[in-house]
This record gives sequence, C-alpha cells and structure tokens, in this order.
Amino acid sequence: VDARRECVFLAVDRFAVHTLCYRADERTLAFSDRADCVQGGSKEFDPQAIFDYLYFHMIPAPRTIFQGVHRLPAAHALLVDRQGARAIRHWPLRFDENHRQPFAASRDTFRQLIRDAVAEEVSGHPRVGAFLSGGTDSSTVAGMLGQVTGQAAPAYSIGFEAEGYDEMAYARLAAKHFGCEHHEYYVTPADLLASIPAVAQHHDQPFGNSSALPAYYCAKMAHADGCTKMLAGDGGDELFGGNTRYAMQRLFEFYQSVPNGLRKLIEPMCGDDSVLRRIPGLKQATGYVRHSRVPMPDRLQSFNLIMQLDPAKVLSADFLAQIDLGEPSRHMQATWNECRAPSLINRMLAYDWRYTLADSDLPKVRGATEMAGLEVGYPLLGDRLTDFSMALPANWKLRRFKLRWFFKEALRGYLPDEILTKSKKGFGLPFGVWANRNPALKQLAEDSLNSLATRGIVRPDFIHQLITEHLPEHPGYYGEMVWILMMLEQWLRGQEERCAAG
Repeated sequence: VDARRECVFLAVDRFAVHTLCYRADERTLAFSDRADCVQGGSKEFDPQAIFDYLYFHMIPAPRTIFQGVHRLPAAHALLVDRQGARAIRHWPLRFDENHRQPFAASRDTFRQLIRDAVAEEVSGHPRVGAFLSGGTDSSTVAGMLGQVTGQAAPAYSIGFEAEGYDEMAYARLAAKHFGCEHHEYYVTPADLLASIPAVAQHHDQPFGNSSALPAYYCAKMAHADGCTKMLAGDGGDELFGGNTRYAMQRLFEFYQSVPNGLRKLIEPMCGDDSVLRRIPGLKQATGYVRHSRVPMPDRLQSFNLIMQLDPAKVLSADFLAQIDLGEPSRHMQATWNECRAPSLINRMLAYDWRYTLADSDLPKVRGATEMAGLEVGYPLLGDRLTDFSMALPANWKLRRFKLRWFFKEALRGYLPDEILTKSKKGFGLPFGVWANRNPALKQLAEDSLNSLATRGIVRPDFIHQLITEHLPEHPGYYGEMVWILMMLEQWLRGQEERCAAG
C-alpha cells in the first residue's frame, strides 16, 4: 500500500501456489486467499462460472463462482489506483529456444537445482514427508528428500483395490530404491462416503478434480505420522514435457503443414456421412483429419465431456439462456496467445501452467494438505528450476515423440529404470467403477444428482439417464460426469449451511 501515490499493489506467484481473490469498486478494495471470504462479496452465483466448472471441472481465473469476485491468474498482479483496478502480468512467458549447452553440464545443474529446492522446502521443519505415487516426479522428490536430510524419507502412497488404477508396486519400488520410510493406505468406497461432502465443501468454490480425495487421505496419513509439511512432485510434467498429449498433439500438428488446396480436397471426404468412415483403416484416417483440422488450443478440448454429451441435452433451457457456450474457447485462446514461443511444446507447457497447474493440480494438493493440517511445498516449481527449464532446447523436452527426454536422461542411474519407462497415472480415483458396485456410494451420488436437478441447472431427464443407463454401461467415462455434478451439489449444500448458520 503506497499512501503517497494513493495506490495498492497485490500479486501472486508464477503458478498461483497461493491464491488471491478480490472485489474492487469505486470506494472499496477487499481481498482474501478464498473467494468465499472476500468481505462484502456477493453471494449470488455466476451462471457462466458454473458452466466453466462443468467444462473444465474447475473455474479458471479470473472468474470465480461469486458475481463481482475475481481471482488473480498465476503470474499476475493487481494495481488499484485512482484510475481503477487492473490486472497485469508481472512474469513474461519467454522461452530461450536458441540456447545450447552441453548435456553433462545441464544434467549436473539440473540435479543440483532439485536438491537445492528440496533443501529450501525442508528448512525449519522437524519432519517433512513426500507424496509418492511411483512416478518420476514424486520418486525424484522422495529420493532427494532422503539425501538432503540424511535420513530415511517419510513417503506416503495411496492404493486402490481396482484393476487398472493401483500403482502401489511402483511406489514400493521407488521406496525400496531410495530407502524410504514407506507408508501405504488403500482408499475404499467407505472412505469416499465419509469424506466426499467435507472435501467438496472445503474448497472456496466448486472443484471437480477427483484426485483431491486420495490426496487428502495421503496427507492425513502423513499428519498422523507426525509430519508438519509434505513435498509434492507437481510440475515435472508441465516444465519438462511429460504429458502424453504433448506427443499426441505433435502428431496432429503435422496436418497443419498440408497445403490448403489439398486440405480442401481431403476434408469433404471425412464428414459424418462419408462412405470412407465405414471402411476399416480409412475410418482411422478420416478421424485423424477431422481431429487435426481443429486449430490449437481448441483441439485440446475436442473430446470435452459436456460438449460431447451436448449442453442442450445436459443443461436446462433457462440455464442455457444465461450462459455463453463459446466463452471457454475464448478463454483458452487468450491463454494460448499469452505465450509466443516458436515451438508447439513450449506453448503447450505455458498453457498447462495455467489450466493444469495453477487452476487444477495445485488447488487439489493445497486443499488436501490444508484439510489434513499440513503445509505443502513444490520443489519442482521453484523459480530457479523453472528458469532452467525455459532455457532448455525444445527437443530436449519432446524428442520426436519421446516425452521429457532430458528429465529422464538426466536422472538415468538415479531413478530405477522401471520408473523411467512407466506411464504415470498418479492418484486417479476409480469412482465410476465403485459407484456401480457399492450401493451406498451409488445412493450418495444419486441423491446428490437428483437434488442438483431441482436447482434448474441440469435437466432431470439427463440425470435419470446418466444414473440408470450411462453409468452402468461405461463407468470409467460417465463416472467423471457423475463426480463433477455430485461435487457441485455437495459444495452448494455447504454454502447453504454456512448461510443458514449466519
């Protein structure tokens, strides 16, 4: 606050590890780390924010669910003076794609930067634990934690008794390799029943990342074990090119180099009614064309859940009349345009720093650890490591179709080979599978969705079809829609209870 200049300056860090929400008018500036705690903020819900939640499974900044309350996007600041309030980006997205350096020197620098970042996070805490999924990021952090402290690192892992979801074997492998003090917990349907309302209502606005619940049980286990802080491996994929969609989009991007004249000949043959789509082999080729012709970043949401289901069949007519279905696309385009890096991989990384990290994964981990009474640190998102990643050659992140090439090669010999070659899943939740098998869990979901249907947002006939037909037929796919609708209803109930309590 600068009284002489009559201005106020507020800012959040590069990845919005810590959030800041605010309300500003001609006379007042109010702010808080939570959207639901901004003093004098409206309790009226923004219909567009609800649709954004159904689209993204979270509400991207700067919008919040509360009308008139905004959230600063990552790497942004708010300047308030006599001219009003305006948000500005304080950290430019500048990648150095022409920088060349010897691999060995880069490897050594990289390892030292991770070690330094872990040491900084550990300082001042008597017992620090690490999330351990068995992937490259969490395994790296857990291993460095043991090296920094000189003791067996307390590492905490979540498992599921569901085929295709449990990765405990890799977590055990990493724990054994680094000599961790390993703790395991298997989340059950009963845990979901006990915790879904609390997890939903802990967040300051609707939040649909289903990994929030297993992350909470992981943090809860660490707190009971005497930890005061947890280290998370978030950021490795988004700084060094580890998500499978990066390789997939490179494949689709090849089509953009096809001459326009040839594309005009090809694309009419790939429509819904094309006979080619009924011929094995050619069907896949037409699918490639149909998908590739969509420009970035809209292509990233080509299979968006609510858009695939058709908003007109999901949402009530009255609710549809209050929203703009094209707003998420414009939001994504504006985010995409913030980064002018020449390479596709770096533009995708910068895009994910906003949607995957700042608006989804970090709130998930932050909420889980807050509920458990712990602090959390993200060593892989430190400023020095981020700057280092932005100066790496683009093809060290995605080499042809090989993901995070540099990260893995730099840690070869440090991480077990089995972990370097595995595909990471993290703490994914088999909710749809369990909801079909567990009557009590299915009843909670059904009650939540039927209650939501009375609020005028979602069509009752869609809810009925979703529960009785879609979920039993395809639990993995439709379980995600059930989850985000259930978490929305549970959050709304929590708000009603808070208002009733005064």
